[in-house]
Amino acid sequence: MSKNSTGYFGALCLAVAMLATGCSSMKAPATTDVAVSEAAVGNASSAGGAEFAPVEMRSAREKIALANQAMVAKDYKRADDLANQAQVDAKLAQSKADSAKAQLAANALQEDIRVLREELNRASQ
Repeated sequence: MSKNSTGYFGALCLAVAMLATGCSSMKAPATTDVAVSEAAVGNASSAGGAEFAPVEMRSAREKIALANQAMVAKDYKRADDLANQAQVDAKLAQSKADSAKAQLAANALQEDIRVLREELNRASQ
């Protein structure tokens, strides 16, 4: 073989290896992504997502259920996509819940400050 032939053969082997890796990853079960997304939904639920972000939580749960169905059907690409979407929805729900709770705490603190000011004004008169 000449040097050019060896170079082409090496490039061809590399391309085939990359193609095989890419194709095999699409056929591999997306169990890790589904599990991570289920954990994210659980965390969002624990953070109050169902109360403060019910739409996002419902969407995340529906997508997890669809991802599990796709896993059973061995449609791993779809399962992976749905799991990732569910994780995003769950993180959004958790962020909304955290934000709402922080706003409630800030409102309570403002009310406490208002009451203290009234008491100080009454005491100074």
